[in-house]
Amino acid sequence: MPTWAGVAYVCIITDVFSRMIVGWRVALHMRTEIVLDAIEMACWSRGTTITGLRCHSDAGSQFTSLRYGERLADIGATPSIGTVADSYDNALAETVNGYDKAELIRGPARTGPWRNVEDVELATLGWVHWHNTQRLHGYLGDVPPTEFETTFYAAQGIDQHLVEIP
Repeated sequence: MPTWAGVAYVCIITDVFSRMIVGWRVALHMRTEIVLDAIEMACWSRGTTITGLRCHSDAGSQFTSLRYGERLADIGATPSIGTVADSYDNALAETVNGYDKAELIRGPARTGPWRNVEDVELATLGWVHWHNTQRLHGYLGDVPPTEFETTFYAAQGIDQHLVEIP
């Protein structure tokens, strides 16, 4: 996103099952660190070891770096990168990026350019909270991700706050 202070980049990690945004980061660069920071947030919210996890991404250098691959291996995850110039593995990520841009970055409430990366970061924090707790998702039966997860775990007879991801 362009700001008066330079370009701000946003990395978002989405749980495919519930459409919950579980990790995100805003920075003035698109290096591997932005992705690693978002992964750390996702690990904090979902667990430190996530066996069987598949991480779909595009073929950007930050997703093909050694450090990214090593961090995924540390948490038991496998990278999945589609072929260049297609979005088959990346369709959900592109959709969430589109929501972010349409609803927040270029949304109807915007009256001008963003001032700096900090403004984008603070706004993203609010948007992610809204996305997870209030935004209705047709894929989830027109409920927000938090409600979808709560209903799912209740139907399984599981206290979702005690769930430890294997």
